Amino acid sequence: MGHAESHKALIWKVFGLLSLITIVEVVLGIIKPEFLFKTQFLGTSILNSLFIILTVIKAYYIVYYFMHLGDEKKNLQYSIVLPLVILIPYLATLLIIEGGYVHDSVAQYINWRY
Repeated sequence: MGHAESHKALIWKVFGLLSLITIVEVVLGIIKPEFLFKTQFLGTSILNSLFIILTVIKAYYIVYYFMHLGDEKKNLQYSIVLPLVILIPYLATLLIIEGGYVHDSVAQYINWRY
């Protein structure tokens, strides 16, 4: 098997993995299992945390394989992938926690006012 065939097989494997992750996200979004939806973790439900994790995994594979980051030097790979893996989940977690505080504050204000 030549380089072109092995590269094509790798692309199809990554495509299959990304499709599988997307199917899992869609099924979980439709079904919304009660135990994942009601249980809180880091200021949000486990289901939301799972969506964030799966989305970061998909973003990593898209950048690494389809944008040819895997062919670059390790330092460039780390400079692009580490912010993706660390800062995006951190930012998403902070936004979810702050959104919960704002929601609770508005709900208390509405209940107090009326």
